[in-house]
Amino acid sequence: LCVVGVCGIFLLLDSPISYVGMAVHAALVCACVFIARLALNIYSLIWRYGGIQSYIKIFISDAVGYACYLSLAFTLPIERISFARVTAICCANLLGALAMRMAYRYAYKCSRTTLLGKTLCRLVFVFTGRRVDNSRIDVEKSKIRIAIVGAGRVGVSLAEELFNNAASAYTPRCFIDVKEEKIGRQIHDIPVLSEEKVTFEALAELEIQEIVFAIPNLKASHKRRLYDHYKQSGLKVKVYDYPVMSSAATGGKRALREFDIEELLFRKSVTLADEETAAYYKDKVILITGGGGSIGSELCRQIATMQPRTLVILDVYENGAYDVQQELRMAYGNKLDLRVEILSVCNRAALERVFAEYRPQIVLNAAAHKHVPLMEHNCCEAVENNVFGTLNTVELSEKYEVERFIMVSTDKAVNPTNVMGATKRMCEMIVQSHAAGCSKTVYSATRFGNVLGSAGSVIPLFKRQIAAGGPVTLTDKRIIRYFMTIPEASQLVLKSGAMAKNGELFVLDMGKPIKILELAENMIRLSGYEPYSDIEIREIGLRPGEKLYEELLIKSELLDKTSHEMIFIEKDQPLTLGELEERLEHLARAVETGDDATVRAALHKVVPTFRTPKEINADAARAEEMKEARETEDAVPV
Repeated sequence: LCVVGVCGIFLLLDSPISYVGMAVHAALVCACVFIARLALNIYSLIWRYGGIQSYIKIFISDAVGYACYLSLAFTLPIERISFARVTAICCANLLGALAMRMAYRYAYKCSRTTLLGKTLCRLVFVFTGRRVDNSRIDVEKSKIRIAIVGAGRVGVSLAEELFNNAASAYTPRCFIDVKEEKIGRQIHDIPVLSEEKVTFEALAELEIQEIVFAIPNLKASHKRRLYDHYKQSGLKVKVYDYPVMSSAATGGKRALREFDIEELLFRKSVTLADEETAAYYKDKVILITGGGGSIGSELCRQIATMQPRTLVILDVYENGAYDVQQELRMAYGNKLDLRVEILSVCNRAALERVFAEYRPQIVLNAAAHKHVPLMEHNCCEAVENNVFGTLNTVELSEKYEVERFIMVSTDKAVNPTNVMGATKRMCEMIVQSHAAGCSKTVYSATRFGNVLGSAGSVIPLFKRQIAAGGPVTLTDKRIIRYFMTIPEASQLVLKSGAMAKNGELFVLDMGKPIKILELAENMIRLSGYEPYSDIEIREIGLRPGEKLYEELLIKSELLDKTSHEMIFIEKDQPLTLGELEERLEHLARAVETGDDATVRAALHKVVPTFRTPKEINADAARAEEMKEARETEDAVPV
């Protein structure tokens, strides 16, 4: 093509040069350009995916080739041509090379979307000797048509990915954006519509079937408003994940997915782990009790990214431990020294064998019974596992000189109204008392609220009830809870544990609490139904030990700030080791009786803040009534 182009230029310009001279110049241009392109690997590029970098690269290679041609054309003993004609030859050849590659790329990308693309595709494919793939040309009709909310870098990247992937099930029909400089224009032949002016009728005309959010840093309030708006159209609403940088925790994968339960909160996720935290856990032998549970398994995932020397997963439930073991082996292979031990923390002899074998430097204690209603009817087991299991782990940590002991606690330990919360409060006392006992081990406890998606979360229950057609059951429509995601909770534990000095009880600023009723309504809408009409929401009464409002702090005036703006420390006077031993002996005697009522009474005695749900809920209801009354008075005009 280069030879033909050069000869054509000579003929078009009515050149006086001979045919032999024409052939010499054509061969010289051809050789110089060909060698320059080979040197810069131009022929190894796949032009169907070529971008601006590819075109700059061919421009540079051809410029080098033409420079070599010019130097040879005016030094070798061959027929001379004018500099203007040489320049015309070079420019025409470069233009032709770029045009052919652009046409091929356009034909490949648009062969399924436009008539011009289909026609050009056939011409280019036939001209280049390729077989025409008719199946690609008409496959567009079967794809799901989407509108992309956000015409920025992420949204455009999604559109390009869908165009370039012949196996994709989606095709973009429009962008929706707020920036005036984009509205009314086109990106890759896709129109950009105004977020404020686009109507459901306009989306119907474009045959849109799904809405995809492609704005990574969308504010929580804006996301909720958009979600509520587009759900009214009856269209599916999805999210495009486009990670800025890959990590083992996220896999660095792009994904077009449904809204996660985390996004029902419509708040920005808190990121707590950082390079300083990762450096602390690097090259350490780390033992995680309860490592197969919801929080424990996420702690394993987070720790695995921090390059520990050895990670030991300890759990009594082998299925959970096996699942996380297989997940981490697939992700890291031999790069992670991973061990799994199946035993109960109540089995002190077996637990000591693990400490003696691995000599852990850091212990993360996530092993506990956490289901509130179940523990109300199994008080002996709750105390045996939660309290004395934690005591075993603490004492063995001291015996084997563990550097740091980090306990996972809960907001239910604050003014507890149930057995589970009271046992966790007792665990906090154990940790704080041993921290004050001049141990070589640094202790801390980390307290957080309900965790979305965990085994004990209300989310799985709501999902099952919605799948069964309802009703969705709430214990009380007034209930509010503090929520966070499993990764957030795990990062909180790791971050606070790394910054601990000794004996701290860390608390996270979890923002505003969430009404469980609103959570249920959002989940129903997310599933494509309408609350109260398609799926009933039924109130069934508070469960044993349940209170209306959870608290994160006992005495807010005793809070201390930390270096992280979201993490605080609650100051609490620890028990002496003698006082702790007396309370533990009282509990041990109660457990030996095997009577749940006796154990419950003992818990009330050793945990002074343990009150009945009736007391707490009555106080909470009165406080809420007084708040509503004040708001009503303030609303009355003077």
